Amino acid sequence: MKSDPTAGTSRSAQFTRKSENAGAVSAASSETQLASGILGTADIVFTVIAVAAPLAVVVGLMPLAIALGNGPGVPGAWAIAMIAMILFALGYVRIIPHVRNAGAFYAYIAASLGKGAGLAAAYVAALCYFSLAVSTLAAFAFFFGDALSQGLGIDVPWPYWGTAGALLVGVLAYHRLTLAAKILGVALVAEVMLLGALVIGIAFNRGISAFSLNDFAPSTVFVPGLGISLIYAFNSLIGIEGTAIYQEEAKNASVTVPRATFISIIVVGLFYIAVGWSMAAAVGSDMVAQVSAKDPGHFVLNLARINLGPMGNHAFSLLVLTSAMAAVLGLFNNTARYVFALARDGMLPSVLARTHPHYSSPHVAAMVLTGVLVLVVILGGATGLDPLLNVSTSLVGLGSVGLMSLLALTSLAIPIYFARRRTFGWAYTVAPTLGGIIIMSATVLAVSNYEVLTGIHSRLINSLPWVLVAVALAGFTQAQWLRKYRPKIYAAIGASRLEDL
Repeated sequence: MKSDPTAGTSRSAQFTRKSENAGAVSAASSETQLASGILGTADIVFTVIAVAAPLAVVVGLMPLAIALGNGPGVPGAWAIAMIAMILFALGYVRIIPHVRNAGAFYAYIAASLGKGAGLAAAYVAALCYFSLAVSTLAAFAFFFGDALSQGLGIDVPWPYWGTAGALLVGVLAYHRLTLAAKILGVALVAEVMLLGALVIGIAFNRGISAFSLNDFAPSTVFVPGLGISLIYAFNSLIGIEGTAIYQEEAKNASVTVPRATFISIIVVGLFYIAVGWSMAAAVGSDMVAQVSAKDPGHFVLNLARINLGPMGNHAFSLLVLTSAMAAVLGLFNNTARYVFALARDGMLPSVLARTHPHYSSPHVAAMVLTGVLVLVVILGGATGLDPLLNVSTSLVGLGSVGLMSLLALTSLAIPIYFARRRTFGWAYTVAPTLGGIIIMSATVLAVSNYEVLTGIHSRLINSLPWVLVAVALAGFTQAQWLRKYRPKIYAAIGASRLEDL
């Protein structure tokens, strides 16, 4: 039998062509894949807690909760919010291995309640994270400009500082996420140390006996102002759910992400409870609401000056700025990954799903969002909007109510997902349902007390939650159109992308 002299060459050529094709597929895939295995538990914890901006919450929101809410019962309100988030997380971490997508809420709602609801949730989530990023950036620009004006006599319009902050965020988001995580970690450690020093200073000056256990009694916590306090409490914990957004970039995500989720909720929750309790101890539980109501904006700064001295006051003023900037970066990164996930699934232009060849970051989405962020700041300045009274207050309510709604919807979607698969139990169905009911109740309170959340009485601004409804309807409508005319793209809504976790 004669051998074919071309057989070896033919097989070799076929192998070469297959290798080239495989390489092309791999290269195409790598262009839309985030860097894997770069984030440890601490990196994710720093990133998501920075979004919560603990120092900014303590200085800006907690005095309002004390003044307008249930006064000395504020630490109890935060305890309720923490418990609800833990109940939510028990189911949240169990659905993560089943639905692995950088879109988090988007993917989980799509898998449980349908692709139309999932796409609606995706657009709402992206809008809310971006709204909160703009809101926080505007507040940062105001306070940074105010500090320079009072301290050094430098008077520069706020859009300049807002633009500079936006560009800084864009540069950090363009690079590998570990760079941002390290910066967020440094800022967060400084915040925690300063707040810890305040708690210790109050305990030293007032004595342990000033910390009354009666502040946690039902008669103190469950009073008419509880609803207002819960709005601020849940608002302060927004961002903790973002752990799942980073699962594609996590080391051993099936372990790292759940661990980071629980650590973030418990650490932040206990910290807020301790700080709120110390505020009541500092001036007396029977007087804390009245004292805070007189000057909520300087309540914490006054406590810092009394218990830590003038340097403590200055440290708070400085670190509030770094806290706000860290929050902008974390919120911006969340937005970029939502846009990336939507583009990779075919809902947005595919160019937004490209990742950097070296940093493996969603650099195109980050650059586009940076441009939009700068444009919003410039337009705000050109139209004469006040960064704090107009831009920040109008958007903080929009983002907060939207994310609270998605948090509640996801919490209720999780037990439905497992029930359809005949999987029942405390962590799979009962706990997330209870957590969802509490969060949904707080969301209803937030909507019905929206003026309290924004702090202004503008009918236009207080009608902004309807924008969330319009965006959700747009997403749902797009899903139905895709279902009819682009079934392959429709099938990709919320699709799992992390097959190797």
